[in-house]
Amino acid sequence: MTLIETVSELRAWRRSAGKVIFVPTMGALHEGHATLVKEARQMAGSSAQVAASIFVNPLQFGPNEDFDRYPRTLEADLALCEASGADMVFAPAVREVYQADRSIKILETSLSNVLCGASRPGHFDGVCTVVAKLFNLVQPDESVFGKKDYQQLAIIRRLVRDLDIPVIIHGIETVREVDGLAMSSRNRYLTPEERAQAPALRAALVTARDAWHSGVTCGNSLLALIHDHLATHAKLGREDYVALVDQQTLESLAQAQPRSLIALAVHFGKARLIDNIELE
Repeated sequence: MTLIETVSELRAWRRSAGKVIFVPTMGALHEGHATLVKEARQMAGSSAQVAASIFVNPLQFGPNEDFDRYPRTLEADLALCEASGADMVFAPAVREVYQADRSIKILETSLSNVLCGASRPGHFDGVCTVVAKLFNLVQPDESVFGKKDYQQLAIIRRLVRDLDIPVIIHGIETVREVDGLAMSSRNRYLTPEERAQAPALRAALVTARDAWHSGVTCGNSLLALIHDHLATHAKLGREDYVALVDQQTLESLAQAQPRSLIALAVHFGKARLIDNIELE
């Protein structure tokens, strides 16, 4: 596996790489990220290259968020990427990605106004800016994202559509711990007591999905089931939001229907956990 840290090296690599499938990450990798790389490897077969990036993007952190303490575990991350089938990892310094006098960024004005974006203003502008830059640098044919951050996935799909970026976007199912908790780099912030309650997020979502399968379509009724479950089983958590939305537009829905999404975010101490469930 090749480690590249500069733009000039990356461009030289790209000239002879052929077809590329790309997995962008912020590092602190876990089995969920390994699954993304493995999925990319399967898509690539023996004829295409699998590229990953490890870059903690300062533009997507707010002033009171955890940029400085976000875990950086480059050596372990590289080992995971190699074991999962990556051919190349791009791990640049911030100064390699952003010029000191940069003055241009991408603004998302619709999908980022709800869910996580409502409490994290500017976050998805930072995501769009860095992903567009990485797509320009790596020039992948296809790219793989996890469904855990469903809002991000929807925004990246809108980004490539609206800016005519020739990259096929794949959404991969969320990888979970045995007890159902979605794997996340931020799970390490949980205390033992918080970790014991965190699987309630998934259980609450499953309860609502089961009710929908049983014929409950009223959005308020489904969300009330989630609120009640969290109030009983996740007493250390503090809800940020619980919402029923359209999977593509992220617009709020009064009635659940096929291709709806129930998404939530809950604070546990220093950790802010997100999860979702598709209604198909």
